[in-house]
Amino acid sequence: MRALVQRVSQARVEAGGAVIGAIGPGLVVLVCAMQGDTEADAHRLASKIHKLRIFRDAGGKMNRALAQTGGAALVISQFTLAADLRSGNRPGFSSAAPPDQGEALYLAVADALRGLGTSVETGRFGAEMELHLVNDGPVTIWIDTRA
Repeated sequence: MRALVQRVSQARVEAGGAVIGAIGPGLVVLVCAMQGDTEADAHRLASKIHKLRIFRDAGGKMNRALAQTGGAALVISQFTLAADLRSGNRPGFSSAAPPDQGEALYLAVADALRGLGTSVETGRFGAEMELHLVNDGPVTIWIDTRA
């Protein structure tokens, strides 16, 4: 699985003009399930995100994890993280998991984060959404469970 994680001071996601998820300080997590990914990959990704030490400690160093800050996570399905540009300028997405599997794994990541004690908001799988966020730092981290 792939994820793009952004440390934020606030974020919200809208669909159809309505806010469907919002957080204060924490993480925006864009998640993409790839073909061949399993629920074990979803749990491994959630664990990595939960333990990711990208929040400032008292000395200003990135040394604290989300759980230590009391922050939340806004988890959004983002199949375009599977983009393949090796053969041209129009991205291909054939390496992304099929929609039913992608949705199940995306929800598994959100549920696993909740199980670890993180407050989680989500987007709406397959919907056209608008994501509004204030990237804090900016800090943006790429995670690939196959790397």
